[in-house]
Amino acid sequence: QVQLVESGGGLVQPGGSLRLSCAASGMIFRVYHMHWYRQAPGKQRELVASITTGGTTRYVDSVKGRFTISRDNAGNTVYLQMNSLKPEDTAVYYCNSQHNIVSSRTYWGQGTQVTVSS
Repeated sequence: QVQLVESGGGLVQPGGSLRLSCAASGMIFRVYHMHWYRQAPGKQRELVASITTGGTTRYVDSVKGRFTISRDNAGNTVYLQMNSLKPEDTAVYYCNSQHNIVSSRTYWGQGTQVTVSS
């Protein structure tokens, strides 16, 4: 079955960096758009960054210039490089895959906690 496994979260000081990874299995990775979402306590889950099968990227305004999404189709992995982290970036970060034709075919990872605090 399809599995998305996130890693790389943790505790970091403001201004620091983290790199999240999401390893996919059980699916043809290259035909899925990949997304990173986050959910802070008491808030709705929000879309943070996306990368299409063709490599086009998109970001929510609050992370533009600080976060970079990338994908390795050979390794079935999507990354989120997060720089200049702020306390408001604290959240559980989730990886999501969405088939590029059948958009309802979507899968979620279990999430990884990112905490930005001094």
